[in-house]
Amino acid sequence: MKTVLVTGSNGLLGQKITENILLNKQYHLIATSKGSNRYPIKEGYVYAEMDILDPGQVRNVVAQYKPDAIIHTAAMTNVDTCQVEKKLAHALNVEAVKTLVAVCETMNIQLIHLSTDFVFDGEQGPYEESAEPNPLSYYGQTKVEAEELVKNSHCRWSIIRTILVYGIVKDMSRSNIVLWAKNALEKAAPLNVVNDQWRMPTLAEDLASACLAAVEKEVTGIYHISGMDMMSVSELVGRVADYFNLDKSLITEVSSSTLNQSAARPKRTGFILDKAIRDLNYQPHSFEEGIEILEQQMANASR
Repeated sequence: MKTVLVTGSNGLLGQKITENILLNKQYHLIATSKGSNRYPIKEGYVYAEMDILDPGQVRNVVAQYKPDAIIHTAAMTNVDTCQVEKKLAHALNVEAVKTLVAVCETMNIQLIHLSTDFVFDGEQGPYEESAEPNPLSYYGQTKVEAEELVKNSHCRWSIIRTILVYGIVKDMSRSNIVLWAKNALEKAAPLNVVNDQWRMPTLAEDLASACLAAVEKEVTGIYHISGMDMMSVSELVGRVADYFNLDKSLITEVSSSTLNQSAARPKRTGFILDKAIRDLNYQPHSFEEGIEILEQQMANASR
C-alpha cells in the first residue's frame, strides 16, 4: 500500500483527501499542515505538523515518513492578498514548491501539485491543458512560476489545475462562494455579484478524487479538473438561491470594474475536461448535484 503525504491537510481540499482515504482505505496517509490538526477524526492516519516555509522541517518530515507521493495543496490563494503581500505570496506559492521539488527529486517521490485557472487571462476560455498561460494577477504569476519548477524537475509529477472550489469541512470553518451566497441570502443581506466573469465551479470531493487518481495511475503532465457547468458568477449565486428557495431579488448584478479589487481577474476561464476524463476516469458532478451533496453534509454536521 502506497504512503501519501498531503500538505495543507487542514484546508478544504486537504480535508476532503483525508476523508476519501479514510473511507476507501487505499493508502497510508500522512496529513501535514501548519499548527495542530483540525480534522475531527484523529485515528487511521498520521498527522505531522509541517510548515512549508521551513525547508528543514519539510525535509525532516518527508525523510521520516518516506511517502511514495506528495499531494501539495497548501498555498496562498486569496488573489487580492497575494497582490498586496507579494513577498509572502512568493514564499508560499513558489519557494515552498522549490523545496518540495528538491525533496521529491532526492527521494524519488511522485509530486501532485495543485494549480489554478488564474494562470490564464480569460480571453480564450474554456482552456485545454496545452493553452499558453498569461496571468493577470500576482497570484496567477506565482502559480505559473511554481508550475515551471514542477515541469522542469526530475521527479515524477502531475499538475492539477482547478477552478473555484466549493464544499464544506466538518467544523464549518472554511467558507467559499456557495456557502457565502447561501448564508448571506438566508440573512436577507443584499449581494452585489459580478456578471462579467465566467467559471466552472468545482466540487471539493471531485477534486480530491482526481488528485488520488493521479497518484494511483501515476500520470505525468498537466490535468484540468473542474465542474462541468460554465456559468457567470451572478448565475452561480442565482442557482444557489434557486436550490435553497432564497430571495433572488436580493442579488444585484454588477460589473467587475465597480468592485475596486486589488487584483485583476480573468473574464472567462473554464476547462476542457477530455484529458482528465480519459486518463483519470474523471466524472464530475453537476453543480446542482454538488450543492445537494453539500446540503446533506450540512444536515449531518448539525445533528
